[in-house]
Amino acid sequence: MTFRFSLRDAPEVLPVFPLPGAILLPRARLPLNIFEPRYLAMFDDVLRSPHRMIGMIQPKEAADSEEGSVSDLYEVGCAGRLTQFNELPDGRYVVALTGISRFRALREETSFTPYRRLRVAWDEFRPDSQPTPPSTESEEDRRDLLKLVRSYFDARGLEGDWDVFEAADEETLVTALCMLCPFEPSEKQALLEAANGLQRRQALAALLEMGAAGDAGGPESGGHLQ
Repeated sequence: MTFRFSLRDAPEVLPVFPLPGAILLPRARLPLNIFEPRYLAMFDDVLRSPHRMIGMIQPKEAADSEEGSVSDLYEVGCAGRLTQFNELPDGRYVVALTGISRFRALREETSFTPYRRLRVAWDEFRPDSQPTPPSTESEEDRRDLLKLVRSYFDARGLEGDWDVFEAADEETLVTALCMLCPFEPSEKQALLEAANGLQRRQALAALLEMGAAGDAGGPESGGHLQ
């Protein structure tokens, strides 16, 4: 996927949407249903910005925070560019973010906005915005991963579109599973922070294997992923 946007245009201060259990990965698409007034205001402001970027970041559990700190948030999030927007008659926004790059949170910026803003650093994640390297996945690797996915879905009572899974390229499949599977927030954070695609795939496989054995977090049944 190619973007007109470059990280050279990325802001140093980013509005953020802290949401537990939700991660965004580069080149992925994240749909959101926005209804809280502070986040409606954030999207109004982002629509007027030149970058149209929002940071998705997970809050930590039971963390104490001080004004101007980010101690209640994980250090790494992912910025998405607002690429789809629809306002509903009841005032809600149905939007989609397209993942651009991960970032590291440096500190919280004080402001008069009702939503949070972080000063962020991009440099260590420059490869996120580069073209995807060629896949090194073998047919055996792919079969093994799909077998793990099926075992995990069966154990967790989930349904999936297997035709879509089997047709997807390696990065698309791994990214979708990382974002959609009901892992614990800390597990999703580990997937987000994986150094590269291979490490993310290995971490995902380990979580799927544990989940198939009944050790992963999240709901036991009742879902649909595609």
